[in-house]
Amino acid sequence: MPTLACQAVLLDMDGTIVNSDAVVERCWRGWAAEHGLDGDKVMKVVHGRQGYATMAVLLPDRPMELNHADNRRMLAAETADVDGVVPVTGAPAFMDALAQLPHALVTSADGKLAGARMNAAGLPMPPVMITAECVSASKPDPEGFLKGAAELGFTPQDCVVFEDSEAGIAAGKAAGMRVVGVGPRAAAHAPDVHVMDLAGVRVAAAADGGLLLHL
Repeated sequence: MPTLACQAVLLDMDGTIVNSDAVVERCWRGWAAEHGLDGDKVMKVVHGRQGYATMAVLLPDRPMELNHADNRRMLAAETADVDGVVPVTGAPAFMDALAQLPHALVTSADGKLAGARMNAAGLPMPPVMITAECVSASKPDPEGFLKGAAELGFTPQDCVVFEDSEAGIAAGKAAGMRVVGVGPRAAAHAPDVHVMDLAGVRVAAAADGGLLLHL
């Protein structure tokens, strides 16, 4: 069982600590049908990115202002729909273990959506949050993770990222951080360590004030 030593943990939300797949499927398959797109193909690219960035990948010739308008509509729909939103297996104990240790949420959701989903899953909101409003570029750009590390006061090399998606894993690596991939989606995208869920992850305080992650 590998052990990673670090000073801080940066957590993605959807697919990593919160299972929101049911809502994402409902909303994005509906959007795909509106635009005559194959729902299965759409679902392969939606995870990890902000909505407008997903739309730009799927409809590359579409004016970006239409993507942003659709993104606002999608965010409102997803925030209102928390049916089936639950914690990823092991997430409650994992978050409890991190409570007094340096950690941040780095998500492509906006603040309202992050609050709705964390609340629906019964998980505590980390004291540091980097949401869609905080960045100028969506994952796979590393901006969010770099901002999370900076707000916590640590270098990228001091941080470990927990992520589930291709875009998120790429963002963590681009930030110069070690990445723990969580869940079945993550396995194909070469994280540094892979776990199926958070049930087997153990967190301990290190003697230097940092963290030890037993995976």
